[in-house]
Amino acid sequence: MLTEDQVRNIFIETDALRQGHFLLSSGMHSNEYWEKFWVLQHPRLVTQLCTEIARRFENSEIQAVMGPTTGGILLAFETARILGTRALYAEKEGGSRALRRGLKLERGTPILIVDDVMTTGGATRECLELAERHGANVQGVAILVDRSGGTVDLGIRTESLLNVKADVYDPAKCPLCDKDLPLISPGTTHDR
Repeated sequence: MLTEDQVRNIFIETDALRQGHFLLSSGMHSNEYWEKFWVLQHPRLVTQLCTEIARRFENSEIQAVMGPTTGGILLAFETARILGTRALYAEKEGGSRALRRGLKLERGTPILIVDDVMTTGGATRECLELAERHGANVQGVAILVDRSGGTVDLGIRTESLLNVKADVYDPAKCPLCDKDLPLISPGTTHDR
């Protein structure tokens, strides 16, 4: 069992918690950035984190685990491996998430959705919508780091390995912009 402190330490020890002025995938600005790929480059750590996710959903009879590109795909694969089921990948296609490459999700399939770092829940909601379009039976959502501090309500059981309340700013009212701090755009796509 991993505690929140242990999860936080994984991010700190891998230098994945960054400080500065960041443009998030939601289009919002923040003074911190949780660079999950600094963690996800270490298979041993990914296995530790996904083992905790699997432990929390071990009694849910999950038959598939789905995650959004790209970090969520790595987590979906490893969590599915641990649970002994299959992994599905929610990729962008035509402005929404889709199962590509001929992957199928049958109606009624008990599924778990996993994602890496959540601020507004946009990518996770897109996965929930994709599962709903296929008629899947979503058992819950697992997030490595919930930057909203638990304020995002997905309307379903949500397990976060770490909850933090990060400062997030509308670009029009960003105090970091007011200080003329350089805006860093980490390697992600932006909704705005």
